[in-house]
Amino acid sequence: MCTNGLNALHLASKEGHVKMVAELLHKEIVLETTTKKGNTALHIAALAGQDDVVRELVNFGANVNAQSQKGFTPLYMAAQENHLEVVKFLLENGANQNVATEDGFTPLAVALQQGHENVVAHLINYGTKGKVRLPALHIAARNDDTRTAAVLLQNDPNADVLSKTGFTPLHIAAHYENLNVAQLLLNRGASVNFTPQNGITPLHIASRRGNIIMVRLLLDRGANIEVRTKDELTPLHCAARNGHLRIAEILLDHGAPIQAKTKVRSLKNRWMDG
Repeated sequence: MCTNGLNALHLASKEGHVKMVAELLHKEIVLETTTKKGNTALHIAALAGQDDVVRELVNFGANVNAQSQKGFTPLYMAAQENHLEVVKFLLENGANQNVATEDGFTPLAVALQQGHENVVAHLINYGTKGKVRLPALHIAARNDDTRTAAVLLQNDPNADVLSKTGFTPLHIAAHYENLNVAQLLLNRGASVNFTPQNGITPLHIASRRGNIIMVRLLLDRGANIEVRTKDELTPLHCAARNGHLRIAEILLDHGAPIQAKTKVRSLKNRWMDG
């Protein structure tokens, strides 16, 4: 066995030597032996995209939902590396795409992060959405990934799906200054004035960030310029406190109430950090 914990089956699986894998399995090598990081031969084959080896291991009885030390499954690894055929085979043979890693990410989440459009589409079409810290559409909004966002909206037309903290994908797009996905969301029916419990709208966020184009887009789509947060902050307050002169001018030109006052004694940062 190697110093990193790989045995003969692991090495043959990594390199795609399916005949060697079959021979070792029939010599009664322990199928679920793990490396130091907790990876089985199936993890290794899935990560390497070795389709034939994956089939051999699964047909021999490998656990398709085995988790490594950090919670990675073979499906997660295949999704991470954009190995679509492996993803398809594992799903067809019982892989559970709701199994999350220690940090809460599923195969869908990692595929979204990596921009693997075909894997994302297949995972969604297979019928299960990953349970992640941010919903899938929020991740697409964060990455300004219009193609993935469009796929997600085809499967679920609700453009105002909420994160656990009460923000919509449009809030996220405004925060990350991602104009392309913001336009897509608005075109697909996202509420420009969606107000969560804290009262923060996308226009508040765009004004705070100082993105002129985003502010203009939101205003053109009907954003309420007088809307207030729970602490009575208007978009103009957000621009002023962050020194965004041009944003303030635009807001004032659109009729922002210049005399509006907040009710906070200490302007602490109560905004999402991403």
